[in-house]
Amino acid sequence: MAERYDFTHAERKEKIIRICISTGIWIVSVAAVIALAWLVIYLSIEKTTMVDASMEPTLKQDDRIVIDKLTYRIRDPQRNDIIVFRQGDSEHSFYNIKRVIGLPGEKVRISEGVVYINGSAIEEYANVENMILPGLANYEITLGEDEYFVLGDARNNSEDSRYATVGNVKRSEIIGRAWIRTNKFGFVNSLNQKQEN
Repeated sequence: MAERYDFTHAERKEKIIRICISTGIWIVSVAAVIALAWLVIYLSIEKTTMVDASMEPTLKQDDRIVIDKLTYRIRDPQRNDIIVFRQGDSEHSFYNIKRVIGLPGEKVRISEGVVYINGSAIEEYANVENMILPGLANYEITLGEDEYFVLGDARNNSEDSRYATVGNVKRSEIIGRAWIRTNKFGFVNSLNQKQEN
């Protein structure tokens, strides 16, 4: 006598397997999208707040800044870029925001409030006040192959590369470039530019 086959049970089992596979694929897809989004955000942008007045009038204390961390994975910082960096390995050290003035291998000196790079006076990109104190840059400073000389735009109210507490900023200490100010929207590098006559 032929055995009777239960088609309903087999169809149900097949349907359950299909649902489980579809659900598994959906869960893996959602997890992959979340992981990818986290990775992109972690590697490319971050937020910080301006903690002092050293970049006025370009950035004011408590301005909220989006940091572009991706650009410097592709190219090195350029003169006049406003960078975000952290010195030291302490978890309590804060992000510092300054303008790049001197590039690796260059010689920097400040005399009578004017910045000289390799013996030539630079033309300032931003509206900045005349410096009263040259600090360490009263004598020529030769930057290492991985060092940058930075200044705050509030030249007489900024702790920057002129002082031993900050000194030259190493490439490895740079987090990224200050990209967008969010509280009063603006692209940071376009703020406080000198107008061409």
